[in-house]
Amino acid sequence: MPHEVHAVVAAKQGAPVELRTILVPDPGPGEALVAVQACGVCHTDLHYRDGAINDEFPFLLGHEAAGIIEAVGPGVTDLAPGDFVVLAWRAPCGTCRSCRRGRPWYCFDSRNATQAMTLAGGTSRTKSGGGSPLTPALGIGAFAEKTLVAAGQAVKVDPAARPEAAGLIGCGVMAGYGAAVHTGQVGSGDTVAVIGCGGVGNAAIAGASIAGARRVIAVDIDERKLDGATRFGATHTVNSRRTDPVEAVRELTGGHGADVVIDAVGRPETYRQAFYMRDLAGTLVQVGVPAPDMTIELPLIDLFGRGGALKSSWYGDCLPSRDFPVLIDRHLGGRLDLDGFVTERITLDEVESAFEKMHRGEVLRSVVVL
Repeated sequence: MPHEVHAVVAAKQGAPVELRTILVPDPGPGEALVAVQACGVCHTDLHYRDGAINDEFPFLLGHEAAGIIEAVGPGVTDLAPGDFVVLAWRAPCGTCRSCRRGRPWYCFDSRNATQAMTLAGGTSRTKSGGGSPLTPALGIGAFAEKTLVAAGQAVKVDPAARPEAAGLIGCGVMAGYGAAVHTGQVGSGDTVAVIGCGGVGNAAIAGASIAGARRVIAVDIDERKLDGATRFGATHTVNSRRTDPVEAVRELTGGHGADVVIDAVGRPETYRQAFYMRDLAGTLVQVGVPAPDMTIELPLIDLFGRGGALKSSWYGDCLPSRDFPVLIDRHLGGRLDLDGFVTERITLDEVESAFEKMHRGEVLRSVVVL
């Protein structure tokens, strides 16, 4: 019997989101029904609303979530009703060429629920599009009272964590933390620079600090964000609106540049800064998502002569089943301040205004609490 719940839907490109009634099926084989408790408002949801991901409207938004397993489908043995879970948008298949090579964090065939969630006919505010299948953001769709996911997307974690904090590791915190720890492989004694001190950038700062970096330099154009970055472990800050950030980072690293530079913005300007901010043979990690039409041009002799590594970080190169419980344990042990990322708690009907605040740079995370 389908479950009738309220959810946030992007019906048309660029239009304000709507609070709609949707139908969520009972779980089928390999699926899990999750009662959502909290879901962060992420830039990726805004990209979906604006048609920057694809044009498969209508979208069921929300993906950075935590909740309780309500039911599981046939064949699901590692989850049970009542389990507290964080939802992951990567659920390794175990059979693709990357999984077979022992690199499941690059899985090329990540699992999602096979049944569609749909708009309820005749019960929505607009009374249009009833019965239309919804495209869940990143295969999750958690701006909803309940959602249907592949069982592998639901990762059990310690229920002592508050849902609004725990859910954030489902996307932004994991992406930034993993960019430092997994992709950048920050080690004890390294110097690290992070460009962009939003949610992902601050998570990268936290990851670098936990990994033992001796100097973590936060770079941003907003003094408020730089002040906040020190809470997550930044030892130095650079306002790139006031000074040349490349020269400033060099000055803070003995004239050499940082061992690891993380670009959490994803623009040609910041990528170029990150490239020249590195020490010789240093590592550049891009975790900020660029627009499809952006390009970068660099002298080939500099690519050759400066050496090192230029890496992209997909979801922090994480393995959710391995990493989510570890991050929750570090949070509960006082080493990772997930609560510090939560700027405000909102309701489902406040998502559109949260997008506006996010666009203006006023929040790290607005979190929908159900």
